[in-house]
Amino acid sequence: MSEPKHVVIIGSGLGGASAAAALRERGYSGDVLVLGSESHRPYELPPLSKGVLLGDAEEPDWVREADFYADKNIDLRLGTTAVRIELGGRLVHDGSGGEYRYDRLLLATGSQPRSLPVPGTDLPGVRTLRTLDDSLALRSAFSAAERIVIVGAGWIGTEVAAAARKHGAEVTVVDQIQAPLEPVLGAEVAGVFRDLHTEHGVGWRLGAGVAEFAGGPDGVRSVKLTDGTELPADLVLVAVGAAPRVELAHAAGLDLSDDGGVCVDATLRTASPDVYAVGDIAAQFHPRYGKRLRVEHWANAKYQGEHVAGNLLGEHEPYLSSPYFFSDQYDLGCEYRGLADPDNDELVVRGDLKSREFTAFWVRDGKVTAAMNVNSWDDGDALQSLVDNRTEVTPTQLREADLAGLG
Repeated sequence: MSEPKHVVIIGSGLGGASAAAALRERGYSGDVLVLGSESHRPYELPPLSKGVLLGDAEEPDWVREADFYADKNIDLRLGTTAVRIELGGRLVHDGSGGEYRYDRLLLATGSQPRSLPVPGTDLPGVRTLRTLDDSLALRSAFSAAERIVIVGAGWIGTEVAAAARKHGAEVTVVDQIQAPLEPVLGAEVAGVFRDLHTEHGVGWRLGAGVAEFAGGPDGVRSVKLTDGTELPADLVLVAVGAAPRVELAHAAGLDLSDDGGVCVDATLRTASPDVYAVGDIAAQFHPRYGKRLRVEHWANAKYQGEHVAGNLLGEHEPYLSSPYFFSDQYDLGCEYRGLADPDNDELVVRGDLKSREFTAFWVRDGKVTAAMNVNSWDDGDALQSLVDNRTEVTPTQLREADLAGLG
């Protein structure tokens, strides 16, 4: 595979911007064009539900300084939306009639918040959180809202609940699951987060869904649940997951996975040899797990973006990193590495769940599938090694042994 003259990247988020920077860091001197719909230069998403929303930061973490792109001769076209890809002609068309020829194309289009198929989703005051503008608007709305309902008890929902409580609002979280984060963490560890939020005044309506958002032209006034309950609300956040933005890929004829992502091989390449995908949309065949994974976390976008740069230039290296994410809620901070099946994996806890200073391991066939450290920061490298190497260990070793000596 010869080195390309023109690389086009669709998506100016973390994945696309990381790939563009890595191309230059590898010494690539050809054209690099990044098309992004947003008006802001590339930024990272985690602060939007953490520091920015809490009011601890006025800006997100920018991927690079403002002058980086011009200095590195990266053509960053903000406010430019790609609307069509011609695989045969190797062309990308934008919404204003512009067209761009590529030798290699990277899709890094990210995802968008899912909506609920119920009446009232278009009422003023029913919000989602995905962009910097969303975060700033939501933070501003906190100051006027007395009663906030959050639909969704996942990572975004629980982080927003913590931020809303800091701003003094009454907060109720609604979800059909039985404990916050239960599908990811299992009931026992999820209980730690439930109790944490309860202690900070968050109310729960678990095991129930949303039937309707009620209100009028002035805004939402209540959330009606499927069990007949009606919750008063001045502000609602819908945080029920994200859908990959794959419309361009699908229209171009690229294969989609069962979960809606763009199918890519271990090197992040699609079935079209000159087209790659990273981040939220990439349903990668992951050699470590022997199946397709689509991961919607910050680290995946960043490291896939950096990795794919080499493959865009002719390498053929598989992406092998394990999933990773982190969260901060009140005085609890945690990091999660790997991919657990809480319903079937054995849970092993090192430390004390009640003290909220512990490490949770999920174990299958004597090997660690995932590890999460909570308010404990000394063993990150050891946990990564255990997850990556799939070393055989016993529960007693995980509870008592020097972790650095196990991996």
